[in-house]
Amino acid sequence: MDLNLSSSLTQVLAVDDDSQVGHARRVVQKLAQDHGFDSNDAGRAALVTTELTSNLLKHAGRGELHVRVLPYGSVSGLELVAVDRGPGFNLQDCLADGFSTGGTQGIGMGAVDRQSDVFDVFADHRGAVLMARLYPRGSQTADLRFGISQHSLHDDPACGDSWHLVVNGKNVSALVIDGLGHGEAAEEASRAGEQAFANAPFASPTVVIDDLHRAMCGTRGGAGAVAQFNAESGHLQFAGIGNIGATLITADKSRGLASHPGILGGQFRKAQAFDFPESSGQLLVMYSDGLQSRWNLGDYPGLAHRHPAVIAAVLHRDFCRGRDDVTILVVPLEAANG
Repeated sequence: MDLNLSSSLTQVLAVDDDSQVGHARRVVQKLAQDHGFDSNDAGRAALVTTELTSNLLKHAGRGELHVRVLPYGSVSGLELVAVDRGPGFNLQDCLADGFSTGGTQGIGMGAVDRQSDVFDVFADHRGAVLMARLYPRGSQTADLRFGISQHSLHDDPACGDSWHLVVNGKNVSALVIDGLGHGEAAEEASRAGEQAFANAPFASPTVVIDDLHRAMCGTRGGAGAVAQFNAESGHLQFAGIGNIGATLITADKSRGLASHPGILGGQFRKAQAFDFPESSGQLLVMYSDGLQSRWNLGDYPGLAHRHPAVIAAVLHRDFCRGRDDVTILVVPLEAANG
């Protein structure tokens, strides 16, 4: 059975004074209740939100809480990512029980780790990213290791980027589309392509590109790329039109995946798929041109081994251009027997 995850904007809550801690807690608690969390689980989400946001104020003075709903079929989870540019902190101290950030209940980051179903952190001299994922207790939902950071320009409710991830076992098909420009017309174009992809995500990459093109004809058009990983063979196939960036990352190197020039829904030469053998164990990063291309995970020792959601948040924090919609999709490629 395929597991489908699709476009959903990141909700960004600014945290620069104590009043915004309470606001963030109320927003997250209501979001949890609206997506099937019972009162106990919604309370867990509120408690984790309080500690994460208070930690931002104590250690960085200000920051952001990025909130996302994770739809897993009939069950939804919540992802909370605290992002700052502060001087950093002693991670081991913060994870010890009894170490409290100012103004909180004194539970410490170690207890936040226990209250969350998934918890991960990356901190260096540039700042910190703390990520918690929560699912309703009793749902037995297994976390899917992927990361997504999707933001519209100026927090516009319409986003010209779309993404879609389909997982079958350990086989993966991933899509990123960037509709030309931004706003409603760009969103219409990218969503048309996303729907075509969802209808046949594991068709050959060149067929998928042709499907995107036909679906986006009559719209503004855009750029798009699809990556498919076969866990049995370890091969990754990639095809793209326009300026969608993509990179495969290993422990000691990275290699870019080339797209062809053109516009989906407009004009381009025949699509070509590129094959990348022995891709098992590597990290796939796909992104729209709202993200600068001059980044290197090697400049962040240890980051490549953190949860993909943490990686996506760090890249957004440090390399977002700030003048377009931006989408960053991070997927580890696992061997069938891995």
